[in-house]
Amino acid sequence: MKYTLQHTDSKSNARAGVLSTEHGDIKTPIFMPVGTIGSVKGVQVRDLIEQIEAQIILGNTYHLYLRPGLDVLKQAGGLHKFNGWDRPILTDSGGFQVFSLTGIRKLKEEGCEFRSHIDGSKHFFTPEGVMDIERIIGADIMMAFDECPPGTSDYNYAKQSLGLTHRWLDRCFKRFNETEPLYGYEQALFPIVQGCVYPDLRRQSAEFVASKEAAGNAIGGLAVGEPAEKMYEMIEVVNEILPQDKPRYLMGVGTPVNILEGIERGVDMFDCVMPSRNGRNGMLFTKDGIINMKNKKWANDFSPIEADGACDLDRFYSKAYLRHLFHAKELLALQLATIHNLSFYLWLVGEARQHIIDGDFSSWKAVMVKRLATRL
Repeated sequence: MKYTLQHTDSKSNARAGVLSTEHGDIKTPIFMPVGTIGSVKGVQVRDLIEQIEAQIILGNTYHLYLRPGLDVLKQAGGLHKFNGWDRPILTDSGGFQVFSLTGIRKLKEEGCEFRSHIDGSKHFFTPEGVMDIERIIGADIMMAFDECPPGTSDYNYAKQSLGLTHRWLDRCFKRFNETEPLYGYEQALFPIVQGCVYPDLRRQSAEFVASKEAAGNAIGGLAVGEPAEKMYEMIEVVNEILPQDKPRYLMGVGTPVNILEGIERGVDMFDCVMPSRNGRNGMLFTKDGIINMKNKKWANDFSPIEADGACDLDRFYSKAYLRHLFHAKELLALQLATIHNLSFYLWLVGEARQHIIDGDFSSWKAVMVKRLATRL
């Protein structure tokens, strides 16, 4: 895996690059659609490629471990063979999902015991075990197993949690380095910076993570309840320390505005369930602002969903038709809205990349932030 930094913005920390993997190149900055259980909800691979133009998708270790299970994934030859996606895949370690199971998990130095949200069965994740699971899934980019504390955590808890995350990170790298990929292509391990909203903890974690000299680095534990301005502050603190010649991945973020703010601060990779989840609930993101597709005002609006939209479907279907599908509870509504939103997110990061290359990112971003936050 190789990252090539191609352009930097003269007025901010925004940058454009290429992350090369054995399943293809990823042009950064990039948004990664979330395919938690091996599929992006309601979207087939053909549309991911042709309409959305996704370059990389996510899978989730926790969910794939529970269903379909490791035996099935190994027999299939990994997630790429199982779901038919032949481009890069990143897997979250499942840490966020495990630690969100408040009341049905127990945290220990060795790892985390938890009960399945599906059938209540008991399981135990360790850093070593998670590395083995991610080897079996076969992701191009594997995430380290960490604890993701709530954004409202007090300093003492955040400090204790960070110590555990760092000890687990050492164990993740030890296991990663003593094992081999299973399917004949390289896998990379990204460590995760934690530290909640405390600058000194974030600096400490960023320095520890940078010392691992990994192929890329992630910033976790943000957009979990803290104010947006605090999130932006933590990104700035961390990116002052993380190496310039490696990609930076901001986990689980966020709105279109969040993404532009992250790019301005030097982030290269993003993921979030927002475009697909909000789309299924009738919220569409567009170049001119946010649409609630269920509102009556669209009932007789026969103009395209977005006349200059990022995908062909935006120009083929009208707002009135899509609103009708939502009110009729037609499954096609969920599919069309998801494809639209994901296409828009990929368009947005692609435009940001082009403006970085063209040298006018900062002025373009200032205009876009105002437009994207408008309610139509």
